[in-house]
Amino acid sequence: MNTADLGLPVDVPSTALFTDRYELTMLQAALRSGAAHRRSVFETFTRRLPEGRRYGVVGGTGRVLDAVENFRFDPPVLDFLEREGVVDGPTLEWLAGYRFTGDVWGYPEGEVYFPGSPILRVEGTFAEAVLLETVVLSILNHDSAIAAAASRMAVAAGGRPLMEMGARRTHELAAVAAARAAYICGFSASSNLAAGFRYGLPTIGTSAHAFTLLHDTERDAFTAQVHSLGRGTTLLVDTYDLATAVRTAVEVAGPELGAVRIDSGDLLLLAHRVRQQLDDLGAKNTRIVITSDLDEYAIASMAAAPVDAYGVGTSLVTGSGHPTCSMVYKLVARAGSDAADAPLTPVAKKSLGGKTSVGGRKWAARRLDRNGVAEAEVIGSGPIPPELAGRQLLVPLVRGGETIGREPLDAARARHVKARAELPLSATQLSRGEPVIPTEML
Repeated sequence: MNTADLGLPVDVPSTALFTDRYELTMLQAALRSGAAHRRSVFETFTRRLPEGRRYGVVGGTGRVLDAVENFRFDPPVLDFLEREGVVDGPTLEWLAGYRFTGDVWGYPEGEVYFPGSPILRVEGTFAEAVLLETVVLSILNHDSAIAAAASRMAVAAGGRPLMEMGARRTHELAAVAAARAAYICGFSASSNLAAGFRYGLPTIGTSAHAFTLLHDTERDAFTAQVHSLGRGTTLLVDTYDLATAVRTAVEVAGPELGAVRIDSGDLLLLAHRVRQQLDDLGAKNTRIVITSDLDEYAIASMAAAPVDAYGVGTSLVTGSGHPTCSMVYKLVARAGSDAADAPLTPVAKKSLGGKTSVGGRKWAARRLDRNGVAEAEVIGSGPIPPELAGRQLLVPLVRGGETIGREPLDAARARHVKARAELPLSATQLSRGEPVIPTEML
């Protein structure tokens, strides 16, 4: 696996240091105690959805698989750990041969989830599974937050195209992951070329205000862009006077002008004015693209406006106010010895303040009503009721250390549309509310 595929700088050899120090100190102590090789089950879940959200969306599963494959302690990493005194010699020796050889099950990417949903289940020895905690949570918490925001924006857009434009509003590597998550949940393209290169996303972009300001006149700028990119290009028309710019744009490109972009002002009012002006000038097929700090609420407010597409940046890449999903990675079962046939015993955290967990290796299914609408997220650790057997949510992702769950982004994109369509209609409401279906623990 080439590290460039993970959105990593080329001089980063692996994902092994995308972790917290205590993962390695736990490993060292467990190796000394003899418990490190006990078969263990870890599960990733969230105790609650972000305030006001009706459903969550799983994002980042494919990136998790990449990260697990690339989790290697190569010589430069081992030298760093030794130099910093992070772990002792025997632990370094064990890490040098680290390869994840266990199993991973999870909700497939694009699926929706609810409080308590076992979004990812990692099974292996304690030693090999505990090391993955931080990188798994880092990816899933970020990408799922972006995915949920993108899903809400896609609902608000009502079928109009959405373009991701948030690269300059977040960390450069987070921007690539955000573009990927947004595409899964309904965005059609990204301005980020790294996302296009690494994940095959369609990319878009024409010019900024600087291009217009560079030229002596707005007409000169428009003429240069049309000559370079063709009449089907999108011209940015709010650098100076909007009405003058729209008229000049049509004069330069003709009625074949592809689109105009409005990036400031009262967007609802201006969209109506520009549409009327374009029609009067004979550019009836010229589209209107709206940008300027949009979120799902602003997009919803434009539902009746003559807008053809939206460009979204800051709000999307920051999770529209919820940049994390508060997912955790907890040990829920472990064997009493390192014998291969030692039975698993459920374990659970019983802390005060609501930070508890439910023990046992769990399955999950979504129960539908007679109309095919989801009515409950059902989770259990015992036998699966026959009526739910065909509705199980976890799928195999890694078996015996080999990745088996990789899929094209378009498969996750189609899955999200289907999963969201099964939810009650109230899931599409942007107003604050409780999870749209309850979680039932059996």
